[in-house]
Amino acid sequence: MTAPVSLQKAIWRGFTMKCPNCGQGRLFGRFLKVVGNCEVCGEDYTPQRADDLPAYLVIAIVGHLVVPGLLAVEMTYSPPAWLQLLIWLPVTGLSAFFLLQPVKGTIVGLQWQTGMHGFEAARRRRDREVPDGVTPVSHLASKELVS
Repeated sequence: MTAPVSLQKAIWRGFTMKCPNCGQGRLFGRFLKVVGNCEVCGEDYTPQRADDLPAYLVIAIVGHLVVPGLLAVEMTYSPPAWLQLLIWLPVTGLSAFFLLQPVKGTIVGLQWQTGMHGFEAARRRRDREVPDGVTPVSHLASKELVS
């Protein structure tokens, strides 16, 4: 038996586009298509429902990074609009492109570890498999709420 995967570790594994359960298998079969099952541990990822949340988060992240940069360049150098577009359109597009898959993996890792949507059965199974002397993650969360 293995120790339970912490929320932080599941999220990090998702961000690195690896299986949140084992950290070995690929999470994506194509750019934004989550695999049905992990090729290493067999964990089922068909219940994931990331939907549009990754896109919304990427828009917020990229916007909060690009807009201050654009404004700083504008205030400092006042370049012509065509140069601003030449700089910031590719920066914005590439930033969004390269962040979208890791952010979606993060959401899938979050859903998997917390038992959201169809992952409840997997969460209950993991809690039953916890080695002796280790408190299941679900019990830790409920203790934190009571404290």
